[in-house]
Amino acid sequence: MDGAAGTCQDRGVSRAYVPPGLRLPGRGAGGNTPNRFERLRYANDDGIEPEPDGEVPALRTEFFSDSSRSILATNDSPDIPFDVSLNPYRGCEHGCAYCYARPTHEYLGFSAGLDFESRILVKEDAPELLRNELSSRRWNPQTVALSGVTDPYQPVERKLCLTRRCLEVFLDFRNPVGIVTKGDLVVRDVDLLSALAAFDAAAVALSIATLDERLARAMEPRAPSPRARLEAIRALSAAGVPTSVYVAPVVPGLNDHEMPALLAAAREAGARFAGSTPLRLPLAVAPLFVDWLERNVPLRKERILSRIRDVRGGRLNDPAFGSRMRGEGPYAEQIRALFRVAARKAGFEEGGPALSTASFRVPPGPQLALFP
Repeated sequence: MDGAAGTCQDRGVSRAYVPPGLRLPGRGAGGNTPNRFERLRYANDDGIEPEPDGEVPALRTEFFSDSSRSILATNDSPDIPFDVSLNPYRGCEHGCAYCYARPTHEYLGFSAGLDFESRILVKEDAPELLRNELSSRRWNPQTVALSGVTDPYQPVERKLCLTRRCLEVFLDFRNPVGIVTKGDLVVRDVDLLSALAAFDAAAVALSIATLDERLARAMEPRAPSPRARLEAIRALSAAGVPTSVYVAPVVPGLNDHEMPALLAAAREAGARFAGSTPLRLPLAVAPLFVDWLERNVPLRKERILSRIRDVRGGRLNDPAFGSRMRGEGPYAEQIRALFRVAARKAGFEEGGPALSTASFRVPPGPQLALFP
């Protein structure tokens, strides 16, 4: 793996102070924001300085072992369409500047900034923990979201295969699983996903915010290109896996105008369903995204921030249930209307894929499997 190995006990010091005006190659955040749970902050006086030729050195990704004792997380949020989720990784190397999950890294003693995208926790026992939980008499068969917080197909998955091994467990139990990802690596697992889909137990949504390759590279520096994600939709659909496009996040004044073209391209690639969510900027994500605007689209910054406030009740973020996933006000309704018309014109089916627990089973153990 690229980076250094470690354990969760190595956490606690945010690193990588970046002087204003510098851009780290392949990173979305411009630095580390203070951790809201920490009273003391470590200040690195050395910081990251340019090389003599003016180049900024790359920030190495580090991976840490996460020794979690359970793997399925539950939520009771009224505006999230699933109750149970599984996250093989904490933190995400895709480095999306807008990622709403960044503040979760603060629970680990890290920063929501560069730490979130360069200090990744790996749940090495995820497949075994999943098998134990699905085998339990307490498990009520239901759809599990994979992953709901950080991307299950971020770059390190290519080497670790934790997501693939979890899918093997889901297939053994025929338990339905819904995947949301930016990673075209999901096509690697088309054999498992198509086998699950035969039991109405798999669906995949590819998240695409823009078709503009340059904008995508700036917003999502280590995620696959929009073109690669469209090709992933094409491959999954051809294999019989119910596939959706998730137009997210919609950033008012930045990419909202792209929805008709994006939806048309996804439908042409084979996506059957479509969804959309406006930009969310909880806690430390707001200053990180404002900084990203300043570094990448300075002339449009104030207009975009004004539009965001238009759909968030005059603020940069609205955490209230019911409105946080939709936005409010005339401009938010205009965006929703544009999505509805474009989705209908492109020919998307209404609603989403119907997954079923009807085929769920607890597979026999190794000893019982010896007998017919």
